[in-house]
Amino acid sequence: MTMSLRFLRPAAAALAFVALPATAAHVELQAGRSYMDSRAANAVFVESVFAAHPLGDTGIRWAPDVSLGWINGRDIARYRHARYGTTDDIWLAAGGVRLGAGGPDDWYSHFFYGFQFALHSGRTQALSSAYEFVNTVGWQWRHLSFQIRHISNAKLHAPNRGETMALVGVGFEL
Repeated sequence: MTMSLRFLRPAAAALAFVALPATAAHVELQAGRSYMDSRAANAVFVESVFAAHPLGDTGIRWAPDVSLGWINGRDIARYRHARYGTTDDIWLAAGGVRLGAGGPDDWYSHFFYGFQFALHSGRTQALSSAYEFVNTVGWQWRHLSFQIRHISNAKLHAPNRGETMALVGVGFEL
């Protein structure tokens, strides 16, 4: 892929993210460390969670969820000459759903699970296909969140090491 095309994807994703309608209920800046093969790299995400909707009478609620993220590359000697290296920075755009349960007074209502489908730039040992699946388990209270996120292609393309990260988020309501 040429250099100009390589940077068009993240630019297009950023423009699409900025063009989101103002109906987002919660916008969050998340940062932390991402791990592949016990090697850490910095990770930063901007995520918008839209208004939640009840899932029938189940007590479960769902909300559309979109994010734009960046994962820093890392230099791992054993992968320097591999087909997919580890030094590329990855930009990704993802969209999906965030699930929660309970009412505002329930102790477990601040926990959530998110599932997103992501497209990204570059190819690495961790993220080797053009598409990836994003799974997030977290806790959010007002303007603060803690989450564990895993991104991989579900073994649909090799290699499939994935990125697993711990993130802390600070958010605000629109």
